[in-house]
Amino acid sequence: MAKLNFGGVVENVVTREEFDLNKAKEVLKNETLAVLGYGVQGPGQALNLKDNGFNVIVGQRKGSATWQKALNDGWEEGKTLFDLEEACEKGTVMMNLLSDAGQIQAWPTVEKHLTKGKTLYFSHGFGVTFHEKTGIVPPKDVDVVLVAPKGSGTSLRTLFKESSGLNSSYAVEQDASGKALEKVLALGIGIGSGYLFETSFQKEVYSDLTGERGVLMGAIAGVFEAQYNVLRQRGHSPSEAFNETVEELTQSLMPLVAENGMDWMFANCSTTAQRGALDWKGRFREATEPVFNELYDSVVSGKEAEVVITANSKPDYREKLTDKLKEIQESELWATGAQVRKLRPSK
Repeated sequence: MAKLNFGGVVENVVTREEFDLNKAKEVLKNETLAVLGYGVQGPGQALNLKDNGFNVIVGQRKGSATWQKALNDGWEEGKTLFDLEEACEKGTVMMNLLSDAGQIQAWPTVEKHLTKGKTLYFSHGFGVTFHEKTGIVPPKDVDVVLVAPKGSGTSLRTLFKESSGLNSSYAVEQDASGKALEKVLALGIGIGSGYLFETSFQKEVYSDLTGERGVLMGAIAGVFEAQYNVLRQRGHSPSEAFNETVEELTQSLMPLVAENGMDWMFANCSTTAQRGALDWKGRFREATEPVFNELYDSVVSGKEAEVVITANSKPDYREKLTDKLKEIQESELWATGAQVRKLRPSK
């Protein structure tokens, strides 16, 4: 395990160089990896493991759209594709990649097949951390581990096919076998992680829920709307407002930040942009930091989990969600975005 300096803080990380694919395959050579769920993370993780030479099966509700997706991806019914219960029975490593709501619903089935010596794997700490609300309490005689890719299953698969990788966190919640650490690292390498950094189930879910509601989705969507609205109210056209708010950020500046860092991006913009950004950066930090603290407190208290569980349990949840997403899609901001994207030069 390497110790690397991240901005003055030394952390434990695991790279492909020190824990390579051959070592991962040796650790898991006698295991049957049952990927439960074929929605967001399932396809990417299952296909990457399969392509890396691991013994993988998929468990999914028969007749569902995702069952058909699994068939389309090459999984064979009765050989590598089974209904959820049969996959749980056959698997020695049960990779629970169902949605948070799906994990609650399927827990009685999963728990029934968690016999001594098996491994229970997650890519999100939600179910275990908020067990008082979810009812997910693993038996004491199984290993409980987590690998959480820092991105979507689609990105995990795309980067894998490009011979790259997506960074992932890992955690051991329960080590019944004495070998949980080497198993979770092997799984992390097997699914195509670029490198692995250490966390806990609790810290993973706290950071994940904060990030999704914050910078990754909620905050950036809100900031986009605020700036776009101000520009439109001040007489700018939809095209100009969208280009200055979204297009320049996503197509020009963020790729530079991803490649070289914010400091490099600042240094390679005009002096007018540099001066203005430096002057206003602190104002935005001071305005939003209290909101982030309020958000984090809401996550830690379990309030956010309660909201999610309550919403997902309602029979009309999907319809209401579709209506909300339709509002965004049909707003002037994102209708303008659809038109702007059509005008991008083809690659």
